[in-house]
Amino acid sequence: MTSDTTARVLRLLSLLQMRREWSGADLADRLGVTVRTVRRDIDRLRELGYPVDSARGHTGGYRLAPGAGLPPLLLDDDEAVAITVTLRTAAGGLTGIEESALRALAKLEQVLPRRLRGQATALQASLAGITWESRGPRADPALLAALAVACRDHEIVTFDYTARDGTAAWRRVEPCHLVDSGGLWYLLAHDTSKDDWRIFRLDRITGAAATGSRVPPREVPGADPAAFVAGRLSAAPTRYRAIATVHAPADRIRARTRYLATRIQPLDETTCRVDASDDHLPRIAQTLAGLDTDYTLDADPDVLDHLRALAHRTLRAMN
Repeated sequence: MTSDTTARVLRLLSLLQMRREWSGADLADRLGVTVRTVRRDIDRLRELGYPVDSARGHTGGYRLAPGAGLPPLLLDDDEAVAITVTLRTAAGGLTGIEESALRALAKLEQVLPRRLRGQATALQASLAGITWESRGPRADPALLAALAVACRDHEIVTFDYTARDGTAAWRRVEPCHLVDSGGLWYLLAHDTSKDDWRIFRLDRITGAAATGSRVPPREVPGADPAAFVAGRLSAAPTRYRAIATVHAPADRIRARTRYLATRIQPLDETTCRVDASDDHLPRIAQTLAGLDTDYTLDADPDVLDHLRALAHRTLRAMN
């Protein structure tokens, strides 16, 4: 197709995506061509895989029908900004679709013009929301998108990372996968300086930059990135120990506390063990309260003291 024809066909596609059904005359008027030209352009779209239905009659009618595959969509500037903001929000914490939203966001961010990316960032910064029972800081959606692209392209990235003890260090890594655990995002990557796999919490990453250097993909130990990260997180030391033997099936507790999935071990059909250990005493109390069933607790003295003080405070408030 010539450039003029291509532009016209793309404009036709945009019109078909705007409204459920168009008459051939209306499309011809919008495009400044004849009805016969519209029919030829409709045939071109069909050849490209777009399922365009037509209605019989003197004027004829056309609509873009659902297809077996998903063809490319054309977005105007406002639509692109709106979808970017929505995907960034979804990737940050809508249960069940975070990873799907992140993949879609990575694709869109890659082709989004810089001027629209700035608009999307400004719009998102002006929005506010209420988050209940937060498990900690959220990752920057822009960082999520950038790392998702780096994981897909196997591109080395560098960043500054603040460890649990507060020390900061410059890192150069081969990103592999992004894993969500209860609202906290982790980057699974191969650290080039340590020649070993490492897990990085995204809210502790600053100054991330792509290097432009691409490397062959590495095979994750065990072949399951989520399981690998879960195992590392479960084995990571915590300041306070708190192990609950819960009088409820493991599946029921997993459904109530999604972020604890890797820390729940079934003991039998009606009992499970939950590792609520953490660096933060109030978070341990919140985790135990979220179990919403009876349990016995094996915990450090500091944990027990904190829970007793919390219980006494609650009882005093009820009197």
